[in-house]
Amino acid sequence: MGLSKRVLILENDVALAHQLSDFFSNNGCATKQRSIGESGLSAADCEGADLILMGLDLPSLHGRKHLVQLRQFKQVPVIVLASSGLEHQHIECLNDGADDFLSKPFIMEELFARAEAIFRRIQWSVHRCNSCGKTLVVDDLTLSRTELKAFYSGIEIPLTPIQFRLLWVLVENRNEVLSKSYLYQVVLERAFSRYDRSLDMHLSRVRKKLISSGMTPERFSTIHGKGYRFA
Repeated sequence: MGLSKRVLILENDVALAHQLSDFFSNNGCATKQRSIGESGLSAADCEGADLILMGLDLPSLHGRKHLVQLRQFKQVPVIVLASSGLEHQHIECLNDGADDFLSKPFIMEELFARAEAIFRRIQWSVHRCNSCGKTLVVDDLTLSRTELKAFYSGIEIPLTPIQFRLLWVLVENRNEVLSKSYLYQVVLERAFSRYDRSLDMHLSRVRKKLISSGMTPERFSTIHGKGYRFA
């Protein structure tokens, strides 16, 4: 993705929005800023974005509402930036479709490192070695890494890049139990913490989407104390 990484900043704190824009621009990203209001988001607002930084602030909590709205038409990665005191919204935001969550105040370098991890996950999905194949097909499930798309019985299942990568790794290693520690390293690219439920939320959303598309729940198994398995 090189210098073409495009970051959409949805943040009502003007000073913070400018800081984010300057920092990401200085690190090779093209940025666009927009405040979050009652009018919501459209597909045009997010067109071309490789990553969205979305503020979550009191008292309106517009961010969560617009995150849910966004996921109805766009699967671009989203990092939620939450005001102090909203840490309890972490799980809810991940369940609404966020890819990552960071509480304010935060260190810009940490935010950028998380953004870079997301960019690497996208590159992994698109550019992984040809010897590994570009498509996985298991019964009625088809995964296309070049398009970052999943289909069940010919119907597309909307997945974020992280959700797609998680599903790909599970399907690629089907019938094997993959530990949480392994999945954190391979999918989320960070060390496992027993207080971090990010992986659980991403897996839960993937599972719900597949089941709603017609897949039997038994295909996904949680092996207590060991990890997860796609059968």
